[in-house]
Amino acid sequence: MQFRQKALSKLQSPEELDVPLRFARPQGRLVLAVTLLVMVAAGVWVFTGSVSSQLSAPGILTHPDGSYLLQSPYAGQVTTVLAKEGQLLSPGTPLAEIATDHGVRAVRAVAPGRVTTLVARTGTVLTTGADVAIVERLRSPDDPLVAMVYIPGDGGAGISPGAPVDLTVPSVPRERFGVLRGHVAAVGRTPQTQAQLSGFLGDSRLAAQFGRQGDPVAVLVRLERSATASGYRWSSAGGPPYPLGSPTPVIAAVHLAAQRPVDWLLP
Repeated sequence: MQFRQKALSKLQSPEELDVPLRFARPQGRLVLAVTLLVMVAAGVWVFTGSVSSQLSAPGILTHPDGSYLLQSPYAGQVTTVLAKEGQLLSPGTPLAEIATDHGVRAVRAVAPGRVTTLVARTGTVLTTGADVAIVERLRSPDDPLVAMVYIPGDGGAGISPGAPVDLTVPSVPRERFGVLRGHVAAVGRTPQTQAQLSGFLGDSRLAAQFGRQGDPVAVLVRLERSATASGYRWSSAGGPPYPLGSPTPVIAAVHLAAQRPVDWLLP
């Protein structure tokens, strides 16, 4: 009861009524002002700012019509290989001769193109349907290269035609020559099955690599042309001093459309 009486007496005493009220220190007001400024700036950025992103995926430099796997219609032993890798072929050009039970038969190209891989070798014994060569379809030796990029899963949903693409070519030193420039020409509507991948690439092992994470979406990338040694535009001044071949593996960085941060917050 004594403590309560002392407290009441102190409250009733006017001896401290003339003491000025202490406000926040100048440093405190500065911190508060900066905090409010940052919050306002963040709020404005959320509604008016934009954030860009990239999607990375593997791909290959090739020609628009892809490649086909030439298989032997005969069973027998290869006696002569008539073609060489890199050779241009017209329809009906013989690639190899096979000794069969009915005499020597020739395996011929079924479409115009260029031999990229010779599987058959002299002395090889083939069964009917055995692989002979992989032939890249070409309408003309001057056909431009394209990049076929394979986006795993449903990543293709955010890609729009016309989007810029940077292509890293592992066989070309990036620190010296930079990256290839291109843009999205078309996006596949449905994922590619292993059979579809093999049908376009002409190589089941390559198809298995691109389909390792499931059936991918195919994205066609047109390379930007330029008066360089390779014939295409690079992020460096001139790019490598030699032409590009196909098929050549690449890593693509597709630039996605910029988004406002507020779009991430809205359902």
